[in-house]
Amino acid sequence: MKPHRNLILLALLLYVLAGCDKDQQPEPPVAEDSFVRAVDISFLPQIRASGISTYNREGHTEDMLTSLKNAGVNCVRLRLWNNPSDGHSGLEEVAALSEEIRQLGMKVWLTVHYSDTWADPGNQLKPALWQNISFNALKDSVYAFTQQAVTHIQPDIIQIGNEINNGFLWPDGSAGNMTGFRSLLESGITAVRESDTSIRIMLHYAGHTDAPSFFNQMQQLDYDQVGISYYPIWHGRDINALQESLHELSSQTGKEVLIAETSYPFTFGWNDWTNNIIGSSDQILDEFPASEQGQLDFLLRIRSAVDSVSTGKGFCYWGAEWISFKGSQSTQGSSWENQALWDFNNKALPALEAFETALYD
Repeated sequence: MKPHRNLILLALLLYVLAGCDKDQQPEPPVAEDSFVRAVDISFLPQIRASGISTYNREGHTEDMLTSLKNAGVNCVRLRLWNNPSDGHSGLEEVAALSEEIRQLGMKVWLTVHYSDTWADPGNQLKPALWQNISFNALKDSVYAFTQQAVTHIQPDIIQIGNEINNGFLWPDGSAGNMTGFRSLLESGITAVRESDTSIRIMLHYAGHTDAPSFFNQMQQLDYDQVGISYYPIWHGRDINALQESLHELSSQTGKEVLIAETSYPFTFGWNDWTNNIIGSSDQILDEFPASEQGQLDFLLRIRSAVDSVSTGKGFCYWGAEWISFKGSQSTQGSSWENQALWDFNNKALPALEAFETALYD
């Protein structure tokens, strides 16, 4: 055999061996999709039951949840009421929807209102069944209900209360009774920790200006995430000030920081006879008009603000699904229809682009 042929064969052998070694190398780990890109769609069961059709960006009929998943949403936030009069947002409905969300590969973010109806800074009513019980019994009830919610729903994130600026479970847990307030929060937190240590626990405050003072009073509590609501109409028309507050909260608490609620109009128009919350330019930001592009640009700015924070963990769009599903003549329809992520023809809006996975990668 000629020497040069030996060299060629040797080179081929080395190439094959190198290829085999390469094939045997372990695949690089897939980076976890850890930045939360969430929507709150708690009205979805009612919208589905209405029988209306919704459409994706291409105009094809598609369930809202599927459209959100395809857009890059990786987490869905759902409210939980104790004993709602019509069953909506009750334990059974929320547990069923949570399972569907997990089947699609998304995480579940549970906001426990500890009420039979809406809880926010101006409304923190006890559930009817808890109205006349002692404080110790109230603590036990918070623990038991939280444990039940965790067991049945298995959330990835759980809020102990919703927008608890002024406390919750009034009057026992009002902010004016800080000892009682923290004690009730601790009962909920303990129930989560003793049930599943992997669940992230959030405390949720509406607005950002006074948030540092609020969270300074929560230092002794064992929680993981700071959640902030930001709506320009209520929390100031300066998104740069919001961003500064997020940085301050991150530095002060060392916790993960999220925008737990936000939204923005794509129009000042209306699609039913229910008065909308937003309807004029003095309620929104000057730099983002009430248009489809303005809604998208606002949400991109929100995402950028959170992403700039060292412990910034994500954001959630509230009322994404709340279209006027009760009909154009309804006076008890949607006050959020012009802030939904579907237009008045029930077609998905460009704002869904803000949820793309690799936007800032």
